[in-house]
Amino acid sequence: MTDDEQVPTLVSAGKPAKPLGMRKNGKQWHPPKKAFRPTAGLTTYEKRQKQRAEMAQMKAKEKEMKDEKEELRQQRIQAIREKRAKKEEKERYEKMAEKMHRKRVERLKRKEKRNKVLNS
Repeated sequence: MTDDEQVPTLVSAGKPAKPLGMRKNGKQWHPPKKAFRPTAGLTTYEKRQKQRAEMAQMKAKEKEMKDEKEELRQQRIQAIREKRAKKEEKERYEKMAEKMHRKRVERLKRKEKRNKVLNS
């Protein structure tokens, strides 16, 4: 390698800051503005399509996860409701057993179960 080839790399790597001088409007504390480039942030159609597809895929995954979570929540709620209903029914039968004979209560239970099956 010759000295001529090394000089451009050193100059580009250690770029000295160019003194800007005084600003025309006198507001030196403001940072220097860059040129307005309206097309600088634009992306290609393919890139936008790809981003949209990725976003749709992510949204679908999020929705799936939320649905699973909601399903678990609904199962827990349903289990609690069933447990309460069983407890209330048991208490009702116990109250009936206090007033009437055990065998009659059992007959009523069977009859109510048959009616439940027919009605639902």
